[in-house]
Amino acid sequence: MLKLLRINNIALIPFLELELGSGLTLLTGETGAGKSILIDSLGLLLGRRASTDLIRSGEDRAVVEAVVEWENAGERLEAHGLPVDGSEVVLRREIQASGKGRATVNGALVPVALLRELAPGVAVVHGQHEPQGLLDPARHIDLVDRFAAAKEGPALGRVYRELREVESALERLRRDRREAERHREMLEFQAGEIEAAALAPEEEEHLRLEKARLANAGRLAELSGEAYSLLYDDEAAALGRLSQVFRRVEDLAAIDPEFRPHLETRTTLVPQLEELALQLRGYQDRLEVAPGRLDEIESRLALIERLERKYGASVEEVLAFAEECRGELAELGSPEEQETALEERRGELASRYLEQARALSRRRRAAAGELQAAVERELAQLAMEHTRLRVAFDPESTEDAEAPDRWTERGLERAELLLSPNPGEDLRPLARIASGGELSRIMLALKSVVHADTPGVTLVFDEVDAGIGGGVAEVVGRKLQAAAADQQVLCVTHLPQIAALADHHIGVRKQAEGDRTITTVEVLGRDERVEEIARMLGGEVVTDAARRHAREMLKHSLR
Repeated sequence: MLKLLRINNIALIPFLELELGSGLTLLTGETGAGKSILIDSLGLLLGRRASTDLIRSGEDRAVVEAVVEWENAGERLEAHGLPVDGSEVVLRREIQASGKGRATVNGALVPVALLRELAPGVAVVHGQHEPQGLLDPARHIDLVDRFAAAKEGPALGRVYRELREVESALERLRRDRREAERHREMLEFQAGEIEAAALAPEEEEHLRLEKARLANAGRLAELSGEAYSLLYDDEAAALGRLSQVFRRVEDLAAIDPEFRPHLETRTTLVPQLEELALQLRGYQDRLEVAPGRLDEIESRLALIERLERKYGASVEEVLAFAEECRGELAELGSPEEQETALEERRGELASRYLEQARALSRRRRAAAGELQAAVERELAQLAMEHTRLRVAFDPESTEDAEAPDRWTERGLERAELLLSPNPGEDLRPLARIASGGELSRIMLALKSVVHADTPGVTLVFDEVDAGIGGGVAEVVGRKLQAAAADQQVLCVTHLPQIAALADHHIGVRKQAEGDRTITTVEVLGRDERVEEIARMLGGEVVTDAARRHAREMLKHSLR
């Protein structure tokens, strides 16, 4: 719902700030007063092409801005990376005399194309210059589905999209089979090469330690032998002399207790040195070099280094790479198995699609006749009693649509509304037949029998009263009232019978101010509405009789 419309320097409007309410809002004023400026300004916010001719004379830019109450806008805005501020959305459009311009949504710069994309969730303008969805045949099938209360559409769309994804995957598989086979062979080779090496975690570290020992076996034997002799085997070995030291310390401690704590170190120090002596003696025996062992280690390390250069920086990483290869191979399966599985899935989806699409087609075609009759009855009440409306399906029969190359996300057929406004005229597409006023009335008729617009979207009707009067005008007004029961409706009218039915009445005036002409907009109160409707009834001179008639109309307009 539009909550606020602000306009700067658009045509005859230097500045305007208009708060809008729910229900039916009618705009009235003399011809040329500037009612269309408000519609054109709103059109700019919906992404309509801008012209510098709209900029007020003498100004270098024009701005139009609106605050929209849009309950479910968050997801749409976030999808485009736009800021979200509760349920309110601020749209702004600026036109510069240089021809440049800018558009923003909640303060963020956006291309004008995005305003057009968001427009269906904000407002729909029905009129000669802004027919929007009604003249787009691609959207006519929606009207049929809504009238038929067809709920198969979303599920059918999901099946269709999955079917196309499976077909694309199948096509890619067949196209890239050779490449896939090369990839499979490479994975098999890599995994096999690593597995053939039979690597073990921490193997490389152990081999390098063994290599260092074997390469320095002589020096290690010499050092260990000398250490053993000095510690245990020589006449002056450290362990023997250490025993003498502790006997002396015992004698000292017997005289002076200060040395007693040092005797405790003997219980740990001597056993450690004895264990070291045993290790040194056994170490020499282990240094015997098996013939060819060093060459074996060199060869093994060379293999590990080669695998690490190809697959990872360590044995652990190489083993992990082999595991990844086997995992990917398991996921790949064989190309034949993949193709068979995809073909089976395609067959399942195609059968499901046809079943759902046929059911939807039957529902659509059964509802089409009822829709035609219902809309024609509504149009007859709107002074279009000779108008014929038909829903034309392409192809005409369901059987002709079942070829897979004709399937679409929307089903087996397309639909277009054809119109014949006068007896004897052929049925033709709306865009080639209907005038602006007729389009508005057709939309009003459709709105009466079909939920033709998204809930919460503002409906704007321009020229809906063109070519009608009398009782038909009140019928149009009542239908506008009905439409406004669950949606905000804005309507430009020249007829007092319609103006009297407004929930909110806005008067548009053109007046001279100094040497300039400006358009002003005012929300009318009860007395002001009486004067405006009396003017619409009687012309320039408003009589008391016209005022009495206006009061009666307002009295009877209460729902």
